[in-house]
Amino acid sequence: MRASSSGLEAILLVGGQGTRLRPLTLTTPKPLLPTAGVPFLAHQLAKARSYGVRRVVFATSYRAELFTEAFGDGSGFGLEIVYMTEKQPLGTGGAIRNAAAALTCPPDAPVLVMNGDILSGHDIAAQVEAHLSRDAAVTLHLTEVEDPSRFGCVPITPDGRVTAFLEKTPNPVTNLINAGCYVFRRSVIDSAIPPGQVVSVERETFPKLIEDGALVLGYVDSSYWLDVGTPSAFVQGSADLVLGKLKSPALPGEAGEYLVLEGATVSPEAKLTGGTVVGTRAMVEAGASVQGSVVSDDAVIASGAVVVDSVVGAGARIDPGAVLRDVVVGDRARIGSGNELTSGLRVWPGVTLPECAVRFSSDI
Repeated sequence: MRASSSGLEAILLVGGQGTRLRPLTLTTPKPLLPTAGVPFLAHQLAKARSYGVRRVVFATSYRAELFTEAFGDGSGFGLEIVYMTEKQPLGTGGAIRNAAAALTCPPDAPVLVMNGDILSGHDIAAQVEAHLSRDAAVTLHLTEVEDPSRFGCVPITPDGRVTAFLEKTPNPVTNLINAGCYVFRRSVIDSAIPPGQVVSVERETFPKLIEDGALVLGYVDSSYWLDVGTPSAFVQGSADLVLGKLKSPALPGEAGEYLVLEGATVSPEAKLTGGTVVGTRAMVEAGASVQGSVVSDDAVIASGAVVVDSVVGAGARIDPGAVLRDVVVGDRARIGSGNELTSGLRVWPGVTLPECAVRFSSDI
């Protein structure tokens, strides 16, 4: 075996604009959204560190400067972090190739590549071990899902060789899907992905490697896995971390029914359940009920309000008696008393809904 996960270098893909999560991502990149009390990437970085990663290259594009402000040189995580920014979005493959210019490892070394919107409990060290033991060109984390028709599926042979990347179909041939974490041989990144071009590893690089006879290996691990690219999934991911369904070294406290950050005020007569997070300087008043939700910094949940499976943005206010279920409320918005908002409705930053207003649109 040529190497191990100790001292491993990684590329973290964080260039997306997160349009499915608007309005949360209008000013904050998706990987920096507060998730279980810390920026989402803090969970990925802590996990990578625990599996032996010591150096991470951030592949940035949208609001790139905010990543540097949030993580600096990485010393706070016991890591070395460097940043490579795309002038124009280059797709998953192009981003990997652009970031690879900052790698220091030799050509035959393994390079871990992680997507910045995935929560996963899979064993990174075992994935690297499988990659090295088989001398694979690239090893993909694959996970099983109940409904693979919602995803492209990835069939493999009994010994784990990937045979194809199939687009979404009503009759998938397998329930295995690409889980978005890869181990590349460094030389494969350099040889298989052209520099400075828009490239998709899923649609171009991996199929071409398979066609050329390279060993593309599937590492199957069906531990906890979640793509947090939608508001409902984002809320679920944060709640699952707080509840301890997925353990994270970055969780700022003990797992339990709720997490209240320093400086928040929660009345003893308020009810917090389901993995709720209450942000710094936020307030939850007497008689309020918050279940499985993210209450951001400086937000106020007034007496008698009910918030379920929702995100309340920074500085937003939910007035007495208002009810939110599966809703995103943007920063500094205000939901007046008597409003009942449900079913994926999104309220844009700074908007005020007056008392007892009725709204039918999913975007306000």
